[in-house]
Amino acid sequence: MASACPTIVLVPLCVPGHLPSMFEAGKRLLNSTGGAMSLTVLFTQMTMAANLMSDVDDLIRKESDSGLDIHFHHLPAVQLPTDSPGAENFIMRFIQLHAPHVKAALSSLSSPVAAVVADYFCTTLFDVTRELALPVYAYFSSSASMLALILRLPVLDEEVTGDLVDMEGAVNVPGMPPVPAALLPAPLLTKGPNYEWMVYHGKRLMEAAGIIVYTVAELEPAVLAAIADGLCVPGRRAPTVYTVSPALPVKAAPGDGEQPHECVAWLDAQPPASVVLLCFGSMGGSFPPPQVREIADALERCGHRFLWVFRGPVPAGCGAPYPTDANVDELLPKGFLERTKDRGLVWPKWAPQKDIIAHSAIGGFVTHCGWNSVLESLWHGVPMAPWPLYAEQHLKAFELVSVMGVAVAMEVDRKRGNYVEAAELERAVKSVMGGSEEGQKAREKAAEAQALCRNAVEEGGSSYVSLQKLAREMADRCGAA
Repeated sequence: MASACPTIVLVPLCVPGHLPSMFEAGKRLLNSTGGAMSLTVLFTQMTMAANLMSDVDDLIRKESDSGLDIHFHHLPAVQLPTDSPGAENFIMRFIQLHAPHVKAALSSLSSPVAAVVADYFCTTLFDVTRELALPVYAYFSSSASMLALILRLPVLDEEVTGDLVDMEGAVNVPGMPPVPAALLPAPLLTKGPNYEWMVYHGKRLMEAAGIIVYTVAELEPAVLAAIADGLCVPGRRAPTVYTVSPALPVKAAPGDGEQPHECVAWLDAQPPASVVLLCFGSMGGSFPPPQVREIADALERCGHRFLWVFRGPVPAGCGAPYPTDANVDELLPKGFLERTKDRGLVWPKWAPQKDIIAHSAIGGFVTHCGWNSVLESLWHGVPMAPWPLYAEQHLKAFELVSVMGVAVAMEVDRKRGNYVEAAELERAVKSVMGGSEEGQKAREKAAEAQALCRNAVEEGGSSYVSLQKLAREMADRCGAA
């Protein structure tokens, strides 16, 4: 891992919603240093899900040939927690167990450490960086609105004695319209171990040298201004926020003899902006039979072309919530594939969403509102119909519709497991594909957002300037040239 120049150390959470954006931001930060620093990545061993470590291996193979000064280090495996009451509690205990390994890895580096950048789920590791007298920055893979809520949460916790889901009225998230309490992220709805960890994050984030947020400043100006003005934590000022909007390269066109992915090949035969995409992220796409029937009925009735990424159930006892490939003959209503074969494709496996959403045939996107998916959609100017499923996705859906205006509203019954009736999905699909005034406005706003995203990463754009500022700050801290 030796390198002659100072290094920036990334400590990611090795899951699909966090690692890719953090690593891309790290590479862009590295480029912003002009060769004055290297990049070192510390990987936790996510042994409970082999596919996650396979993704890490693929990333390492790809980047080893990039020519960039990047070094990879696998931390020793730990004994997994076995009695955690929820995902947040499991992750926090899992990260805590790595503290001595992170300390040992940082201490053994032959290069001086310019800064440590830790995923915001890794704030327990701030104690390690303090012991080693190293500056630590938090990496926030979600929206600025979610950051504002987490920073505000410790004060909100003192203001509300019971569960937040039962509070009267709306929640004040600085820079946002009043947020209905029912739309808060799942871990915040009821007080307990998972909730307590989120409060903990809100407190620890205030200790960071800065917070790197994977967003576009022009998409969330009011929220970012509220954070900067100290409205989230009265009497205190939050660390400086650095926005690093996405740079989303799409896989190059197939070379001679190489075939495009089957989904992309199917899209090649469709008219421009004629296909609605239904895709629900790495942990989504698997629905109970009644919901599958509602989706199928909606797509059959709506009349639009569609590409539905449909996944099978999560295997029992696997330790990770990732779906399997779907058996469409078993799971779909009888005759559905035959009746829709001329205008629809049901894809039962993992799909290359970046390549699909970039295709000119895509005209709308029914999405779970994972932040990576949202930014991919906006990068290509595709309007959305939000179908939030877990974590903070209900808050993001609210922001996409009520603040950004890039999505059409869809009624999702959270009390019934985020159930959507066929008639409601049919209406939302027709709307997002341009069949209503709301849909037309969402399309216009999505086109404006596309321009904002792309301008942000150009020289002189907000994300470009933010990365340059961050690189200079890190270089100054370690005395790099």
